[in-house]
Amino acid sequence: MSASKAGSNLERRFVTTHLGRIHVAMAGTGFPVLLLHQTPRSWDEYRDVLPLLGRDFRAIAMDTLGFGDSDSPTADPSIDLWAEGAFALLDALEEPRAAIVGHHTGAVIAVEMAASAPARVSALVLSACPFVDAARRAKHDGKRVIDDVETRTDGSHLTELWARRQPFYPADDIDLLQRFMIDALRAGEMAAEGHRVVNRYRMEDRLGSIQCPTLVIAPTADPHVHPVAPKIAGAIKGSVLREISGGMVPLPDQMPEAFAGLVRDFVAGQGAKT
Repeated sequence: MSASKAGSNLERRFVTTHLGRIHVAMAGTGFPVLLLHQTPRSWDEYRDVLPLLGRDFRAIAMDTLGFGDSDSPTADPSIDLWAEGAFALLDALEEPRAAIVGHHTGAVIAVEMAASAPARVSALVLSACPFVDAARRAKHDGKRVIDDVETRTDGSHLTELWARRQPFYPADDIDLLQRFMIDALRAGEMAAEGHRVVNRYRMEDRLGSIQCPTLVIAPTADPHVHPVAPKIAGAIKGSVLREISGGMVPLPDQMPEAFAGLVRDFVAGQGAKT
């Protein structure tokens, strides 16, 4: 589906919450499916997924606080705070219960949402979810993260950021990397800090608390998460693990049809399709 066609089916607006204004893009009606993006992206990661899911659900893609067009939080960023922001959005939209879908950082936020408020999460989809335990926290403590580049007056930091990300994007689709760069520039310091927030999270304390039906999506060409997908799935009772062959770091916008198909079939299969 082309970007122009996808955009014609979307509603975009700001929603006021107690944590600040949150920007959302939405498509369709029915049971709500909330989509959470990776660092340092925005709702645009789901630009082509939204109208596909909107055929069956009320698909909602939000900009996490501090990213895209959403306000920056006044408190220090954390997975807990970002989860609170997502629930605040659902409250403002008068949606007491929803299916939650997250990719990379968004998947970590989704874990916290399902663990902290199980009555509000009907189904969970964790796409390319990192496994953050004590070993990962120790490994990444004080280490440089992928999007951490020093700003330079000649603009060479932009080339450096492009080069650091390029191996994880399809070689024949420059548009995906350009969309990443736009979001990264907009995020500013949060482009790097978002990764540090993930690396501080105590995920091993939360996975066992998830009670809802859970789908774990493992893109096979994403070296950051594919090896740990079985650990994520194994820690959540009754979860289902599915691979997407050739899927890379930008999975939702790289393969929107395959991604939306897995989400749609899983969420509808839990009786959420209304």
